[in-house]
Amino acid sequence: MARGRQGNGRRGGGGNAQTLRDYWTTGPGAARVRWGTPGDYNRCVRAVSKYMGSRARGYCALRHKAATGMWTSQHAKALRGGTKRR
Repeated sequence: MARGRQGNGRRGGGGNAQTLRDYWTTGPGAARVRWGTPGDYNRCVRAVSKYMGSRARGYCALRHKAATGMWTSQHAKALRGGTKRR
């Protein structure tokens, strides 16, 4: 194995993907994002983009679904009371 590389060899940086998912879905990252409250997706994108760049939006959409059981658009509609945005 090359010096300084860890993990499965696909990307540098090593680490455990499930640990990262747990951190942002139910751990300290989730407390920072405050899933289920208005603005949760945007807080996630702001926090995660430091580490993932442009991939943060997709990653946060998946974490939002895992944490709340709803996709971001479903959650936004529920918060508005089921009405369309104007």
